[in-house]
Amino acid sequence: MSLRTADPPILLVEDKDSLRAMLRHALEAQGHAVLEARDEPEAVRVLGSSRPGVVLSDLRLPEGDGFGVLRAAKEIDPELPVIVMTAFSTIQDAVRAIKDGALDFLAKPVDPDHLLLMVERALAQRRLATENILLKEELAARRGAPQIVGEDPKLKQVTVALQRAASTDATVLLEGESGTGKELFARALHVLSPRADGPFVAINCAAIPETLLETELFGHEKGAFTGASARKPGRFELAHRGTLFLDEIGDLPLSLQAKILRALEEKAFERVGGTALLRVDVRVVAATNRNLKAAVAARQYREDLYFRLSVFPITIPPLRERPGDITMLTRHFIEKFCRDLNKKPLALADTAIDELRAYPWPGNVRELQNCIERAVILTDGDTIHGRHLNLSFRRDAAPATQVDSAWSQIDLSGSLAAATRRVIAEAEKRKIAQTLGDAGGHRGHAAEMLQISYKQLLGKLREHGLEALATS
Repeated sequence: MSLRTADPPILLVEDKDSLRAMLRHALEAQGHAVLEARDEPEAVRVLGSSRPGVVLSDLRLPEGDGFGVLRAAKEIDPELPVIVMTAFSTIQDAVRAIKDGALDFLAKPVDPDHLLLMVERALAQRRLATENILLKEELAARRGAPQIVGEDPKLKQVTVALQRAASTDATVLLEGESGTGKELFARALHVLSPRADGPFVAINCAAIPETLLETELFGHEKGAFTGASARKPGRFELAHRGTLFLDEIGDLPLSLQAKILRALEEKAFERVGGTALLRVDVRVVAATNRNLKAAVAARQYREDLYFRLSVFPITIPPLRERPGDITMLTRHFIEKFCRDLNKKPLALADTAIDELRAYPWPGNVRELQNCIERAVILTDGDTIHGRHLNLSFRRDAAPATQVDSAWSQIDLSGSLAAATRRVIAEAEKRKIAQTLGDAGGHRGHAAEMLQISYKQLLGKLREHGLEALATS
């Protein structure tokens, strides 16, 4: 007998005890878990308290009917496959059910082999529907994602903690600076966990406007707002039986923190514009580059949410605290980008190694990866030299040429408030220019490092005339 532990249960709705028992035994013999109901009200209760992968329902029931079961199933999840059973004399009803959204029908007397084949097809369709939603995001996240490379004792401590946390279902909080690889560690935790066969769903809480974030997390009903032409599942639903990665959880607006707390504690929520309580089986991993304890003290973050998130906190060390891994990571990235760019293997000059070790890497592993990718592209010979790394540009960047002299030229005339505004504007300009240099000109990474939205950064670049420093 093959066990399908990753597949959700089958809801079997049939009032005849003998037929229901026969169908249940046939399904269980193939490793399927089975939920049972005798009529429409009982089926609706089961649908509200669990999340079956397929519904198998007789059309004729002593209370209600299969059409009511079909409607209830589609109300909860439009993608939930429903197979109806009917006597040959009522085939027209089966055709009507298919028009109303049923996947297929079985004529009575039911052939168990035909039933199992149809259930397998329904489960395959169910998996495909979820995979299609996640595929583009999953492939983009996996493409070019670095392996966990390094032998520093601090990194090994993180790996050990990760393995211990993976065997549990505890909520994990990954803390660390931008670019340290928090999502990479979250994916590793998922793969090491019993949920590895389930989906890994990631969402960056800082990259989505506050007005859209609730919808992205919890989904919405048709007509919930202007433009909501169809029901949309949220990330909590998509992560059912898997792992939900809440990146930059420190940027979660206060208005949503209570709803996230409830979803974490009760494993339940409502879609935007909906009233039905949806229950999910999700393991949450969160990440932040902010000091959440300080945010709690400043009343910018809910203390109860912080404690709920930090059941198992893991701090990822910045690259400057594990300098021995820099050369190993560099060689790993050189090999990767040479392969991706169809270039012959490149050597690394000693002078380049010295520069790499001397640089503080404020953008951490992500900055190192961007730096090496650029160096591989620029190198025409067979060796990467210091000039290909462009680290002197990163150290000096635009602040030296555009801002240093600007301090002495700030207009301090007028009121204190006016002079203060000009000083603040200059400091803001200098910080943005410096961060762009650290991020290699990458606007998205710079926005993350500055802890502002991408849209805000674009506005600041225009305001301070720094667009030329942003290369991507």
